[in-house]
Amino acid sequence: MNPLKPYLIRALHEWIVDNGLTPYLLVDAKFTGVEVPTTYISDGKIILNTHPNAVQHWILDNDAVSFSARFSGISENLYVPINAVLAVYAKENGKGMMFDERFDEDISTEPEDKKPEVKKKKPVLTIVK
Repeated sequence: MNPLKPYLIRALHEWIVDNGLTPYLLVDAKFTGVEVPTTYISDGKIILNTHPNAVQHWILDNDAVSFSARFSGISENLYVPINAVLAVYAKENGKGMMFDERFDEDISTEPEDKKPEVKKKKPVLTIVK
Protein backbone atom coordinates (compact mmCIF):
# COMPACT_ATOMS: atom_id res chain seq x y z
CA MET A 1 0.00 0.00 0.00
CA ASN A 2 1.26 3.50 -0.80
CA PRO A 3 2.07 5.73 2.19
CA LEU A 4 -0.57 8.31 3.14
CA LYS A 5 1.66 11.20 4.25
CA PRO A 6 2.96 12.31 0.82
CA TYR A 7 -0.59 12.37 -0.53
CA LEU A 8 -1.72 14.57 2.36
CA ILE A 9 1.24 16.91 1.86
CA ARG A 10 0.45 17.24 -1.87
CA ALA A 11 -3.25 17.83 -1.21
CA LEU A 12 -2.66 20.44 1.50
CA HIS A 13 -0.04 22.23 -0.60
CA GLU A 14 -2.40 22.39 -3.58
CA TRP A 15 -5.32 23.53 -1.43
CA ILE A 16 -3.27 26.34 0.13
CA VAL A 17 -2.00 27.56 -3.27
CA ASP A 18 -5.49 27.32 -4.84
CA ASN A 19 -6.79 29.60 -2.09
CA GLY A 20 -4.16 32.24 -2.85
CA LEU A 21 -2.18 31.61 0.32
CA THR A 22 1.49 30.82 1.00
CA PRO A 23 2.28 27.17 1.81
CA TYR A 24 4.92 26.62 4.48
CA LEU A 25 6.62 23.35 5.40
CA LEU A 26 7.88 22.85 8.93
CA VAL A 27 10.85 20.48 8.69
CA ASP A 28 12.86 18.54 11.27
CA ALA A 29 16.31 19.74 10.14
CA LYS A 30 18.05 17.06 12.26
CA PHE A 31 16.37 14.22 10.38
CA THR A 32 18.79 12.02 8.41
CA GLY A 33 19.05 13.09 4.78
CA VAL A 34 17.69 16.63 5.15
CA GLU A 35 19.62 19.12 3.03
CA VAL A 36 18.69 22.72 3.87
CA PRO A 37 20.70 25.90 4.56
CA THR A 38 21.95 25.47 8.13
CA THR A 39 21.99 29.23 8.77
CA TYR A 40 18.19 29.28 8.91
CA ILE A 41 17.72 26.36 11.29
CA SER A 42 16.24 27.26 14.67
CA ASP A 43 15.75 24.74 17.49
CA GLY A 44 16.48 21.91 15.06
CA LYS A 45 13.68 22.96 12.73
CA ILE A 46 13.34 25.10 9.62
CA ILE A 47 10.28 26.71 8.01
CA LEU A 48 10.30 26.72 4.22
CA ASN A 49 8.16 28.89 1.94
CA THR A 50 7.10 26.50 -0.83
CA HIS A 51 4.89 28.82 -2.89
CA PRO A 52 5.38 28.18 -6.63
CA ASN A 53 6.64 31.78 -7.04
CA ALA A 54 9.33 31.18 -4.39
CA VAL A 55 10.73 27.85 -5.62
CA GLN A 56 12.02 26.22 -8.78
CA HIS A 57 12.30 22.58 -9.83
CA TRP A 58 9.59 21.51 -7.35
CA ILE A 59 9.37 17.73 -6.95
CA LEU A 60 7.13 16.12 -4.36
CA ASP A 61 7.06 12.35 -4.63
CA ASN A 62 6.36 9.58 -2.14
CA ASP A 63 9.92 9.66 -0.76
CA ALA A 64 10.93 13.32 -0.54
CA VAL A 65 10.39 16.97 -1.39
CA SER A 66 13.12 18.63 -3.42
CA PHE A 67 13.37 22.09 -4.94
CA SER A 68 15.61 25.11 -5.40
CA ALA A 69 15.02 28.37 -3.53
CA ARG A 70 16.85 31.59 -2.79
CA PHE A 71 18.12 32.43 0.67
CA SER A 72 19.53 35.96 0.99
CA GLY A 73 19.88 36.03 -2.79
CA ILE A 74 21.81 32.76 -2.98
CA SER A 75 20.21 29.83 -4.81
CA GLU A 76 20.16 26.63 -2.74
CA ASN A 77 19.07 23.09 -3.61
CA LEU A 78 16.93 21.58 -0.85
CA TYR A 79 16.06 17.96 -0.16
CA VAL A 80 13.60 16.91 2.54
CA PRO A 81 12.66 13.26 3.13
CA ILE A 82 8.90 12.91 3.65
CA ASN A 83 9.40 11.70 7.24
CA ALA A 84 11.18 14.98 8.06
CA VAL A 85 8.06 17.05 7.22
CA LEU A 86 6.42 17.95 10.53
CA ALA A 87 3.65 20.22 9.19
CA VAL A 88 2.15 21.86 6.11
CA TYR A 89 0.24 25.08 6.73
CA ALA A 90 -0.74 28.45 5.27
CA LYS A 91 1.40 31.38 6.40
CA GLU A 92 -1.53 33.79 6.46
CA ASN A 93 -3.97 31.88 8.67
CA GLY A 94 -2.09 28.84 10.03
CA LYS A 95 -4.57 26.36 8.54
CA GLY A 96 -3.02 23.04 7.61
CA MET A 97 -1.88 19.88 9.32
CA MET A 98 0.75 18.74 11.79
CA PHE A 99 2.09 15.20 11.40
CA ASP A 100 2.96 13.00 14.36
CA GLU A 101 4.92 9.77 14.64
CA ARG A 102 1.97 7.69 13.44
CA PHE A 103 2.72 8.83 9.91
CA ASP A 104 6.38 7.79 10.17
CA GLU A 105 5.35 4.15 10.44
CA ASP A 106 3.60 4.57 7.10
CA ILE A 107 6.83 5.16 5.14
CA SER A 108 9.67 2.70 4.83
CA THR A 109 13.12 4.06 5.64
CA GLU A 110 14.70 1.60 3.22
CA PRO A 111 14.31 1.80 -0.55
CA GLU A 112 11.65 -0.51 -1.79
CA ASP A 113 12.53 -3.04 -4.45
CA LYS A 114 9.80 -2.61 -7.07
CA LYS A 115 10.35 -5.98 -8.75
CA PRO A 116 8.92 -9.03 -7.05
CA GLU A 117 11.49 -11.71 -6.40
CA VAL A 118 11.17 -14.56 -8.88
CA LYS A 119 12.39 -17.94 -7.72
CA LYS A 120 14.26 -19.86 -10.37
CA LYS A 121 13.25 -23.45 -10.70
CA LYS A 122 15.62 -26.15 -11.81
CA PRO A 123 14.74 -27.68 -15.15
CA VAL A 124 12.86 -30.93 -14.94
CA LEU A 125 12.93 -33.60 -17.62
CA THR A 126 10.15 -36.09 -17.99
CA ILE A 127 9.97 -39.12 -20.24
CA VAL A 128 7.19 -38.93 -22.78
CA LYS A 129 6.20 -42.20 -24.55
